[in-house]
Amino acid sequence: MAKAHKPRNYKFLDKFAYFLPGVGEMFILFVLLLLGSLLGTILSVPILLFTDQEQGMLIAQFIAYPMMFIPPMLYASSRSRQRSFSFHGVKLDNSHFSPMKGVVCALLVSLATLALAFSSDALMSVMPKMPEWLENVMKQLVTGDNLLLNFIMVSVFAPFFEEWLCRGMVLRGLLANKIKPVWAIVISAIFFGVIHLNLWQALPAFLLGCLFGFVYYKTGSLKLTMLMHCVNNTFSLLMSNLNGFENVETWRDVFPDQRYWFIFAACILLLVLIVRAFLRIPQERAEGNMDRVNPLFEE
Repeated sequence: MAKAHKPRNYKFLDKFAYFLPGVGEMFILFVLLLLGSLLGTILSVPILLFTDQEQGMLIAQFIAYPMMFIPPMLYASSRSRQRSFSFHGVKLDNSHFSPMKGVVCALLVSLATLALAFSSDALMSVMPKMPEWLENVMKQLVTGDNLLLNFIMVSVFAPFFEEWLCRGMVLRGLLANKIKPVWAIVISAIFFGVIHLNLWQALPAFLLGCLFGFVYYKTGSLKLTMLMHCVNNTFSLLMSNLNGFENVETWRDVFPDQRYWFIFAACILLLVLIVRAFLRIPQERAEGNMDRVNPLFEE
């Protein structure tokens, strides 16, 4: 018999707290993401037909990109609502920062993100050249006349929606389902890479996803991983719009070899030190520092 009615919190992220997807439902989310991508493409066709090609492509992407995430969000919200009467949930966003302060954590993860982005550039420098059509699509996202739309797409939409899906849904769900943390982080990072749908973005996304996943595991903070994602994307956006950097493909095109490898080594050292700092955060639960949410009714 129910003891008492617990008032629900209607904050946006709390709508998904009771949905804890395992591996099977992770694939359902991916299929729904593809369905959303198809719907977004269909909706953007009229824009492409009746506007200037370059401007129309940007506006079409601005509409189609968030549309990708609507089907998985509707599904996750529905499943969470179904479970909320009888199962515990797990908060998407937590604040386990002690013994550090939140602002210190934010600074450290921002530095770690930039250090890893520079380090992963060594991998990109040995990859085959990106196909011209894909290179043109990528340039439209970070260059052009409408920098505001570019910023919203790259630095606001992408960090919010992709972190909601890859860390807030997939990683949180895998950890809550008792998948070994290292494997949960790796699987969610692979998922993060795969949703980019091309090898040239997938490989650095996988590396960044491992770092984002580690930070989420230690802090439970979706705010931090969104910040990290935003820092990475905004830095790329700024560099792509600086005079002299428009056609730079890797940092090896900018620095002489000796200086490049010195900076590379410094970035790896910085990453190690920051990871060690986050390892000092006490581990409250084996599945990660994520707070549980009680069901709407308790027996």
